[in-house]
Amino acid sequence: MSFATRLASLGGSRGLATAMALLVSAPVLAQTAPAQKPAAQPAQQAQPQQPAGPMVVQVKAEPSQPEWTKVCGKDQNTQTEICYTTRDFVSDQGQPVLAMAVYDVKGKQPQKVVRFVMPLGLLLQPGLRFAVDQGQATPGRYVMCLPNGCFAEAQVKDDFIASLKKGANLNVSVQNQMGREITFAVPAAGFAKAFDGAPIDPKVLEEQQRKLQEELQKRSEEMRQKMLQSSGGAAAPAAPVAPKP
Repeated sequence: MSFATRLASLGGSRGLATAMALLVSAPVLAQTAPAQKPAAQPAQQAQPQQPAGPMVVQVKAEPSQPEWTKVCGKDQNTQTEICYTTRDFVSDQGQPVLAMAVYDVKGKQPQKVVRFVMPLGLLLQPGLRFAVDQGQATPGRYVMCLPNGCFAEAQVKDDFIASLKKGANLNVSVQNQMGREITFAVPAAGFAKAFDGAPIDPKVLEEQQRKLQEELQKRSEEMRQKMLQSSGGAAAPAAPVAPKP
């Protein structure tokens, strides 16, 4: 199962869009909330709003995916071996935030590509930037969007892979709709072991995906209940998360 197919299953969860909505709306509310003034104080001329300063969001690994996962297969058209090392990441509240995969394409024209699925509510231009710790940033571009996330990618070289193996975080920087820079600090621990190691057994991968599916369904139901409680609505059965192929 391809990285794109697996990440597309996040569309069945409300968590990704909701997590980003908090990041996008919070600074807006903070900037637009009017400050109360004493009655005797003369009104001051309104100042134009300015984007807030950069924001760093620490993410953590998806609990049902305890380690980076390496998957290998062959392109049926070119018979080229392709491996990708991937992991999903969530917020402190356990909501899906982003996912990442590093592709290693073998053959006569080897190449390495980093791909992300990013939350909605971000500016597609100027794209994103990512860097290992405080290293030099690599630009990436968005290639397509789905209902609950957008795919971005960039080609990288061996020196980037080497630094990611030794680094602590991959810092992925984007801009929200207000132009505020948001950096997702993605932990890189365990990447080297998975990238250099053997690919996962198909049966283990299937079980891992089953657990992830169940976890997404559980979170979707929990969020639905919270939304109903906050709005005072009546409970209705949650729509099942579409099974993965």
